[in-house]
Amino acid sequence: MFRKLFRRDSESDAVHDLYACLIEQARHKDFYENHSVPDSLDGRFDMITLHMFLVLHRLKTEKETTESFSQKLFDLMFYDMDLSLREMGVGDVGVGKRVKAMLQGFYGRLAAYEDALQQGEKSLEDALVRNLYGTIEADQTSVQYMREYLIGQIECLKEQDIAQIMSGRITFCT
Repeated sequence: MFRKLFRRDSESDAVHDLYACLIEQARHKDFYENHSVPDSLDGRFDMITLHMFLVLHRLKTEKETTESFSQKLFDLMFYDMDLSLREMGVGDVGVGKRVKAMLQGFYGRLAAYEDALQQGEKSLEDALVRNLYGTIEADQTSVQYMREYLIGQIECLKEQDIAQIMSGRITFCT
């Protein structure tokens, strides 16, 4: 009986491992120290969102295989956001409102990045300025770096086997 209660689900473990990898990449101090990403709650949320976009963009290329996995990854992200807000002392009522705002921001950023990829470099830079750098005035060098980073990561992730990614192993290129 206890075995059923405490049995680990390999897909859930893989989702958790993948999420941990993207969080680690999103928190890389180089973004905050050298590329003008604000080291704030908003800046960190935006970096996590950017990396979720990268992973979800890759998973979307094989949607039939990855749809459930992608949903679990999304669910874990917002479960983590909820927990983080509670740990920061936000009350139950405030958590709901903040998570709702985060969801709207998340979906807006995903759509903005996806649309911008179709429209070209200038559109992608504009999307980064509005979203990643929305709370500050970023220098053009940082914006260009992040545009190149985003495009480079998309290319890097294209080369990675979807089964490997769905096993929780992903490599972000440097």
